[in-house]
Amino acid sequence: MTNLQRLQLEVKGITLSQEELSIYLMEADLNPHQEYNPQSSTSKRSIYCAALSILESIANNPSNMKNYKEDDMSVSDFAENIQSRIDQLERKIRTMKRDESDSNFFMLFNS
Repeated sequence: MTNLQRLQLEVKGITLSQEELSIYLMEADLNPHQEYNPQSSTSKRSIYCAALSILESIANNPSNMKNYKEDDMSVSDFAENIQSRIDQLERKIRTMKRDESDSNFFMLFNS
């Protein structure tokens, strides 16, 4: 499975071209056609960052913020639902462990 295919799994139901998805992956420092490594925390974190960028782009479209009603089905509160998902992804990204090469702390004081 490539990084592009993994991102498509993460944003299932959102229709974007492969070129658009590739741009989001490249912005997250991933090669779209490279093999996805599920053991790499950095890879997984980058996929989630790309998905977060996609959701934020969708949330920036004001025409999506309306309530829709069609026959017996209604889609309401889109803005609250997408913001809730964005918050969940941000929280997940912040709490994810990083690979050994990444540092999980910073130096507050330097002598």
